[in-house]
Order: sequence, then structure tokens, then C-alpha cells
Amino acid sequence: MKCDQRLCLWFRVMLVLLAATVGCSRPAGRSAETPSDSADASGRIRAVATVGMVADLVREVGGPDVDVVQICGSGVDPHLYKATRDDVLRLNSADIVFYSGLLLEGRMTDTLMKMAGSRPVIPVTGAIDESRLLEPDGFAGHYDPHVWMDVELWAECIDAVVVGLSERRPDRAGAFRERAEQFRRRLGDLHEYGRGCIASIPQERRVLVTSHDAFSYLGRAYDLDVQGIQGISTESEAGLQRVTALVDLLVSRRVPAVFVESSVPRKSIESLIEGAAARGHRVVIGGELFSDAMGPSETYEGTYIGMMDHNFTAITRALGGQAPKRGLNGKLSTVLSGDQP
Repeated sequence: MKCDQRLCLWFRVMLVLLAATVGCSRPAGRSAETPSDSADASGRIRAVATVGMVADLVREVGGPDVDVVQICGSGVDPHLYKATRDDVLRLNSADIVFYSGLLLEGRMTDTLMKMAGSRPVIPVTGAIDESRLLEPDGFAGHYDPHVWMDVELWAECIDAVVVGLSERRPDRAGAFRERAEQFRRRLGDLHEYGRGCIASIPQERRVLVTSHDAFSYLGRAYDLDVQGIQGISTESEAGLQRVTALVDLLVSRRVPAVFVESSVPRKSIESLIEGAAARGHRVVIGGELFSDAMGPSETYEGTYIGMMDHNFTAITRALGGQAPKRGLNGKLSTVLSGDQP
């Protein structure tokens, strides 16, 4: 990135951080940046993250200097999730809170805003220039929050984490920056893997049909025609007219597979398969994709890299492209089906 662009990005992140921390109160007689104020007895920062993709950023950058608590686990839909009493207790005990932003955490947003008066509450997507965000039709003034589907774009959120953690532990700022750069390089490899995989799919089959519009950034970044049955939020309903239009698309383009999502019921997807079958075209479920939540904890798919490796590999193999059965790093928990060996 050019120097002037990086400087602009740095100022944007600092402004987000400042806005989140204005009015922070500290107990009398405590200094602003002592380990006792910003970390537990072990010296580690206590961080809370809303969703898995954000939590993974914090874990990668924070390393052993940060304890991360994640609110929304595997298979949990953040659009619909409402903070519980235990969640509020976790947030109140945190030194710093990270969330995705752009209204992804719909029902938690008010709770997060209330927390901003007593501790840093940082939207990681605040580090992204608005010109790179997607604004769906009918959502004037509101951006699509699913930015992690573009690996290169999601990498820009790393800076917000580095700044936030460094403010809490200036003595560890160098370690945070070093881990961030290492993670950026790994994300660069993942981005190139995604580009290569999707490019191997025959052009006429390069159509991704899923439960809801969580994959528009993936479509833009990797040249896929992305179609969701529901809207941006899973609170919207799939209408008969939309289902009929998608069946027409599947039949006319001879698309072989559609996809379910780990955090969204599959009923609407099954209706597409039935509709295509009634018109003589066989469509199968090409696999389960990770959209608003990652895979189970303690698994490769429970990391951001593993989540996206799975998505790239599953989409490619199901639509007739070429990708290894166990993905970029040979670590996928499931041998993915498809036409390729």
C-alpha cells in the first residue's frame, strides 16, 4: 500500500478508536496504561469479540498476550442473536471489546454502544475505506456487513486490532505488529488460492446460489455470480417470486449445485432443488458453507483461514472446478466431494 494510503488508513483507525473510548471512566488513582488497569494478573489483556471471524483476528494478533472470549459460537446467527445476561457480564469484565460492525450484530448493537462509555469498543470494519464497501439495493445508507468474504478486504481490519491492543499494552506493540504482518502474509496466500480455484470453474457454471446474501463480497473479489434466496439479513423472508426466478437461473445456466449455510436453515434451498427437478434439471447440495459463523472451535474450520479454505474448496469442486479435496493446507476436516480427484 502506498505511504499516503497507509497514513489515511491509520488516521481512520485512530478516529474509530477515539470515538469508541471518549468518556471512558477509570477508577480514581489508577494510571491509564498500567498492566493492572488493562490486563489480568498474568499481564494478558482481557478481550471480548462478538463473532468468530473477529475473535480470530484478535487471537492471531494478540497471541499469548491476550485472552479472547467469543460471544457467538459455531452455527450462531449474529443477525438474530441477542446478548444474554452472561454475555453482558463478560463484556463488563473485558478490558477491550471488538466487533465486526456495519450492523452485522443487529440485536447486540445497543448493548455494545452502552459498553463504549466504560471501555474501548472497536468495530474492526471501521478501518475499511467506505468506497470499498457494498451498498445493496434497497439498503441506502447501510453497507453489506459480510466483508470477511473478501480475504484481501478483511485483511485491512487487522490494523484496527493492532491499534486497539497497542493502546492497552504499549509495551507489546512491537509483538502485535509482527504477528499482524505474519498473518497478513498467510491471508495473502489464502486470497490467491481462492482466485485460482474459482477461476478454474467453467464460466457458465460460475454461479453461487445460497440461502441469504452473505457472499456478495466473495462474488466481487473472485468473479462469481452470487445469488441469495433471502436478503442481507436472515430476518428477511424468501418470496415465491424469488424462488421461481432462481429456479429459472439454475435451469438455464445448467448449474449443478446449490449451497446451504452453517448458520441458516436449509428449507429454502431444498425448495430450489425440488423446483429444478420438476423442470427436468438435477441440482444437488454442493456442501455446507460458512457464512456468518465459522466451524466448531478447536477445528481447522474454526479459524478464519480454515473457514474460507473450506468455502473456496467446496464451491470450486461442486461447480466443476479444480481444487484439492483437503484444501489449501491439506487440513480440511472433511474430504469434500466433487468432480475432481
